[in-house]
Amino acid sequence: MSDTPVELELSVQPSSQTESGRGLQPPPLFQRPLTTRDPSAPRQPPLLQLDVQLPESLPEQQHRARPRWINHRRLLLLLSGFSLCSAILGLVYYMHYNHQHSSIQAATPCLSPACQWASTRLSMSADPFTQPCDYFLSTCRSDILSPDNVGGQMEEDIPGHPQEQKSVWTERRGRSKEREDRRLRKEKIPDRQTVLLQYLREILESKDRPDSAAVQKTKEFYRSCLDTRSIDTAGAEPFLSLIHKLGGWAVSGQWNRTDFNSTLSLLMRDYATFPFFNLYVGKDPNEIARGTTKRYIQIDQPDLLIPIEWNSKTLKSEAKTQTLLPFLASCESYLALLGAPPGIIRTHVGRFTSLSSELAAAAAPLHFRQSKGPLYQRMTIRELQIQAPTIDWLGCLQAAFHPLPLVEDDHVLLHNSPYIVQMSLIIGKWLNEHELSTSGPVRTYMVLYLLHTLMPALGSRFSETATNLSVALGDAEGVDDRWKHCVLETERGFDLVLTHLLRKRTAHREAEEIIQNICSSFKSKLHELKWTDQRTLQFVMKKVQSLIPRLWTTKEISSEAELNLLFSKVTVGTNSFFSNYVQLLSMRRKRRIQLLTEKAEAADILSVTPLLLGDELLFPMGMFIPPLFHPTYPRAMNYGVMGFLIAKDILHLILPDVHSQSEMVQAVGECVWAHYLTVTDKAGRGGALSLAAAQQQEVWVQYSALQIALQAYHQSLKNHPSDTSISGLSHTRLFLTSFSQVHCVSDPYREAMPMEPSFLITAICAESDLCPTSLQCPNTSQLHSSHTC
Repeated sequence: MSDTPVELELSVQPSSQTESGRGLQPPPLFQRPLTTRDPSAPRQPPLLQLDVQLPESLPEQQHRARPRWINHRRLLLLLSGFSLCSAILGLVYYMHYNHQHSSIQAATPCLSPACQWASTRLSMSADPFTQPCDYFLSTCRSDILSPDNVGGQMEEDIPGHPQEQKSVWTERRGRSKEREDRRLRKEKIPDRQTVLLQYLREILESKDRPDSAAVQKTKEFYRSCLDTRSIDTAGAEPFLSLIHKLGGWAVSGQWNRTDFNSTLSLLMRDYATFPFFNLYVGKDPNEIARGTTKRYIQIDQPDLLIPIEWNSKTLKSEAKTQTLLPFLASCESYLALLGAPPGIIRTHVGRFTSLSSELAAAAAPLHFRQSKGPLYQRMTIRELQIQAPTIDWLGCLQAAFHPLPLVEDDHVLLHNSPYIVQMSLIIGKWLNEHELSTSGPVRTYMVLYLLHTLMPALGSRFSETATNLSVALGDAEGVDDRWKHCVLETERGFDLVLTHLLRKRTAHREAEEIIQNICSSFKSKLHELKWTDQRTLQFVMKKVQSLIPRLWTTKEISSEAELNLLFSKVTVGTNSFFSNYVQLLSMRRKRRIQLLTEKAEAADILSVTPLLLGDELLFPMGMFIPPLFHPTYPRAMNYGVMGFLIAKDILHLILPDVHSQSEMVQAVGECVWAHYLTVTDKAGRGGALSLAAAQQQEVWVQYSALQIALQAYHQSLKNHPSDTSISGLSHTRLFLTSFSQVHCVSDPYREAMPMEPSFLITAICAESDLCPTSLQCPNTSQLHSSHTC
């Protein structure tokens, strides 16, 4: 669906229902009751009314002539009627209770280890139905949409409540909020990417026996990465030994003055290092629309080490003094750690910075390059050699893709051609001016760039220097846990092994089932919307109907024997992470070759959201992992969490700008927001703020995603009525309780969501027979409402 426009004008044929009847009403499947009444129990019939009447007037003598028992006929008939009515009511009640009791007993408790863990987690979390305020009136951040926050709200008088009742409730809410804040700080559900990394960590740290040779090497690499003591003990010595093998450099005192292009070829081939330009593999965007699968070598400007800023007036990149000083200090620290004599450090750093600044001035940010025309030029390697003659392009590319044969007539895609041309001139000038000098600034530039590549394999003193620079530049995001760093590094070299292990642990049948059911419910959701343009509707609906949703698996490696053969030449030592890391960089060259020669799109093991690839809607395996998904969970849990996330991902992917095409998006968004203001008691106190278009759309997306997931779950219950349960919760209540756990989750659209997703339960529960009647807070109006969204 790559040719689908970014902004879709969607429209659906209106149904025969009236606007009030279909516009914002949840579909009938959403009216499934909870434990308050069994959905399949027969409704209680009306009371039997026996209307036994006598004539209004009878002659007195006739009345006196009747036998005595006739005089009491009315009383006897009434007593008989009441007895019969009581018997029928008792029978109905017995049948109803017996059916309900048997229905509850039919919900088999889930006792798997995964369910026991989930049950423990649920018991430690606030129940959205017995403790609604803990979920519905609290947020994970300050309430930026209201002039007052929740804490300030608790200090005000509660309308309709005595002052003494307010003080008790305020104290109770205060304690509850403190507990909730502590819980969120300690048990905040991580983002899906972190959940996946944690799961891969468990795989790498598992003690499964016996492991294949490839799996053993993968785990040994991971363990050597965790061994920071050995890494710190080695210090800079492994890197200095590597530089010596490459011919040395002027800073170390020994330099064989090796050829510039020969050194560059070695850096590209063995160490995945590209100091003067970037190199990657990808498709030609102009050919994607035609369905071609051919990939090309793509050449672009490099990731510059020196911090620069774009000057919109001069239209050039430049280094500012306030950022240049900490950069110089970090370079001096690196040279000192590498054993450079103090007297020559500043000279080498000064020339390295000058060369870096010249290269940076030739670079340009993406938005500027887009404004100047096409992002790339297609040309042969021979034509590229003419434009930038300082670099031996054929020799360097042959080294980077060895042993793949390349010739001068092969095509490449050249990005930012002005930079590549200027880079060639700059390098040529510096080589001519300093080739006979003892400083070798171009050589120093390549060595420090290689140091940047190998930094993850060096000791803590190097990483601390890099962190200090990030802090000085104001872009530090905090230091990740070591295990997370090691999982990511392991994936870079052993992704095929991890993909194989993840595929073995993925419940394919259960994942495919929930994918298909959610996609089917999503398609039905589209028909509920009132679109503005019929032609675009027909186009989009045709696209949606043609989509093939499936689990994204790879067929590159089909057996452990193939993996063992592929990694047969890789040797991994448990106490030498540096040498292991160097081999990892060499393996990345093999992956580039595979990307260039293979037609199939390799599955991205670190992906956690679906993607469109032609007519296929692919769902990565990394989405279907514990604790978000497990094959032994009750389906209510899987649909309440993963079903909601899948539906939300699809809505964002397929309908990126639906707000401008459907009035219902605004109507639903404002309806839910008005409900939120009412429940949180902000509507009458200056809190009735309108939502921006992006916020309205996000509220509609998440509310619709919850509806889609619930409808898909109820449909699955119709097809397969049996489902297990946890903690004795009924199916729908377990669904909603599980959904409430998707709380405070890091999400790329989080800033557009004006409330916690768990509040959407109150909107879903607007149907009075869906949720328990206790869904309310003492200081607000009841959360049940006759007005539904």
